[in-house]
This record gives sequence, C-alpha cells and structure tokens, in this order.
Amino acid sequence: MTTMTDPVRWGVLGSAAIAVNKVIPGMQKADNCEILGLASRDAGRAAETAAALGIDRSHGSYQALLDDPDIEAVYIPLPNNLHAEWTLRAAEAGKHVLCEKPIAMSADEAATMVAGAEKAGVKLMEAFMYRLHPSWVRVRDLVAAGGIGELRAVHGFFSYTNLDPANIRNIAELGGGGLMDIGCYPVNVARMMFGAEPTDVRASVHRDPSFGTDSLTSAVLDFDGRHAVLSCSTQHEPYQHVQVLGTEGRLSVEIPFNIPPDLPTHITRASGGTRPVAPDVEVIEFPPADQYQIQGELFSAAIRDDTPVPTPPADAVDNMRVIEAIFADADGTRPGSPGR
Repeated sequence: MTTMTDPVRWGVLGSAAIAVNKVIPGMQKADNCEILGLASRDAGRAAETAAALGIDRSHGSYQALLDDPDIEAVYIPLPNNLHAEWTLRAAEAGKHVLCEKPIAMSADEAATMVAGAEKAGVKLMEAFMYRLHPSWVRVRDLVAAGGIGELRAVHGFFSYTNLDPANIRNIAELGGGGLMDIGCYPVNVARMMFGAEPTDVRASVHRDPSFGTDSLTSAVLDFDGRHAVLSCSTQHEPYQHVQVLGTEGRLSVEIPFNIPPDLPTHITRASGGTRPVAPDVEVIEFPPADQYQIQGELFSAAIRDDTPVPTPPADAVDNMRVIEAIFADADGTRPGSPGR
C-alpha cells in the first residue's frame, strides 16, 4: 500500500535526449521521485537506456509501460505530434502526466488533453521547468513588490543552430520549427510576467526553404498597452536572454531557460543612479539548483498531497493559442491581419 511518504513511481515514455540527459537525472535526485520504468518502441534500446540510468524496468512499447500497475505517473518527452495521443492514453490508464512543451500541436488538441485528464481524475502539467527555478521565483517576487516600478515590457530571445534534416525539430509534420521548440518559452515568460493574455499579436516568420519550418520568428505581443517582444531562431548562434523592464528599473536574466544545474546563476537589477550611463546595479546570485529536480519534486508533492500542480494545465492551452496567433498573423490568416 502506498503511503504519503512513499516516493511517486514514475515511468518515462521514450528515450529522448532531454529525458536521458536532463530530466531523468534531475528527478532521480528528488527524494519523492522514483523512476521505476522506461519504454521505447525498441525493446533493446529501452533495456540499454534503463540499465545505463539505473532504472529497474524497461518496456518494448509505450502501452506496456502504461499497463504496469506500479507506475503512478509518466513523463512524456516524445515528438510534439505524439503528445496528445499518449497523454490521453496515459490518463485513461490512470497515470498522472508531465508532458514536454509544447504540450500539443494546436490549442484545440491541448484543450482535449486537459479535458481528458480532468475526466480521468489525473494531474497534467506542461513541462516549463524554468518557471520553478529560484531565479524566476525571485524575478516574479521583485516585480510583484514594485522592484522595477510598473512592469511595461518583456524582451526575450532564444536560439540555437540545427541544420540536420533528419532532426525532428526540422520536420514540420512532427511539430518542428523554432516557435514550437523554443519560441514557446519567451511566449510563456511574457504571459507569466504580465499575468494575462495578449490583446493583440503582430509577427513575422522566415521559413527554411528546404524544411518548411520557421527558422526565424519574431513577434510583438500587446498586453493592453504593455509589450512583449520576442525572437527565436533555429539557425543562429546559441543564445538566450530575457529582460523585464519597468518604469523605475529593469531585470536581466542571463540564462533564463537552460539554467545549468551545477553552476551559480545570476539576475541583474538596474534601478536608480545615473541612467542610462551609470545606473545603480545589483547582481543577485543563486546557488546551483536543478530545475528538473525541482519540477519533479513539486509535481510529485502535488500527487501525494492531492493539490494543484505548480502550473495549471489550462496555461498550456493559452500558450498554444498565442503560438497559433503568431503564425496566423505572420501568414496573413488571422482575422484583421495584413496579408504577407
């Protein structure tokens, strides 16, 4: 019989790099998480990966893992086009679900997933792990306390270079492209910081002529007179940065998303002094913290305590709506948007 102090028993659907290199090792540090099983469509690969990670059970199909009665929750790092199918199957099997971002291929698909989880009585969360890191908790607290005056703008940039035609990030039908893979982060940041949904969206997209996926996307999200400006690229030097700007100061988050688990991280607050040449600058340092460990701990605690997950599943639907609006404006298919 499971008790309140027993760790939550997790299964992982797939052996994606994000799971093997980051999420599983992070969750294995958490006292309230036990990674009990791992599944792959290749039984040999499942067994090999599980053994390398110290996971007791391996399964040669995703459904076999869902049929394991000892598994309580699953983490889904599958390609974007498989998120809905396997989230719904997991929910039907009575498993709680932590699903990689973006949660779905569309807002309607995401809403179906949320409804399926609610009907099954299981918890569902999109894996935007950065939100739970101490640095972002401090950013939200500083803004809420008026530490930069009234919040007026958020600027975000996220990029890497990937020119491999076989990589799922460059395959349109699998949900590839910059906005779905990494642009979803600055979209999420903007909505989180303003605590609202954009009232208008303007965007421009450049698509790779070979892949058909967006290789450079930029957007301006209007939050009733406050703006979020974001760009993302899959064919740019690796870089990421977020600035949060108010009427009396600004915050810079140096590594907002791929926060290293083994190094100190920093945010910088500039306010007062002689601006813009010599503002008063405060650098706030955070000791190493593994955002994937924190995500696993908080989700597992919500299961054991039967409390809401840290980020409500409806947030994933709203994030997808903004992603769709960005593409629609850039393509000239949004009502009232200029033709492109």
